[in-house]
Amino acid sequence: MTTTLELDIPRTALQQTLLTGHWFSGLPEGLRAALLDAATLRRLEPGQLLFAQGDYGHALFSVISGAMGVGRQRDDGKEALLTLIESPNWFGEITLFDRKARTHNAVAISKSVLIEVSGESLDRILARDPAYWQYFGQLLTGKVRILLDQAEDLVLRTTAQRLAKRLLMLAMSNGELVGRSRRLVEIQQEQLAMMLFITRQTTNQILKNLERHGLIKLVYGGVEILDIDGLQQYAEQSF
Repeated sequence: MTTTLELDIPRTALQQTLLTGHWFSGLPEGLRAALLDAATLRRLEPGQLLFAQGDYGHALFSVISGAMGVGRQRDDGKEALLTLIESPNWFGEITLFDRKARTHNAVAISKSVLIEVSGESLDRILARDPAYWQYFGQLLTGKVRILLDQAEDLVLRTTAQRLAKRLLMLAMSNGELVGRSRRLVEIQQEQLAMMLFITRQTTNQILKNLERHGLIKLVYGGVEILDIDGLQQYAEQSF
């Protein structure tokens, strides 16, 4: 309920955070208000599971602070981290469309605050105004475009270029941030290696090389981007 949000985070502050994202800022005012009216607050501790692969439910989530990891873990314990989701990204929309089980695990990487819009609330919103479906479709297709781009990168770019490009994506919160990017990408080298399907040693070698070129600086708990334009040129150059 709205009162839950107001007790913890003022609605105006919450809306300001969400408006830093392309998707929410591009919604009609009526849909923005409906989502905020239906939202409840979720606080997660590091390592806490939000939902697991195979769970059912079509709630929608947005990260307000912290970071969520999306991936899978096999029966033998081997883990695949596909992406990190930070503020102000929304996620969970796949099951809104197909009403099937969750495809991956969503786990808090750090202490995180999210908002949740329940599936029942989403159904009511969409029943009142079916034209809103197109905006949730845009949320889904935006991620499909990213996945297609990453598949192309596997063929056309070197491992070092893919790593540089992933750093840029994380700095821009997967392209969601409006008109700005983060200089500090809070990520462990092991996490970055898992997302790119390379070894920790290879990741470290590439990062050290980017640091020698003055493009980044390795700091405790992350990577500071010193030259965003230079890193972009490195990621896009032809060999």
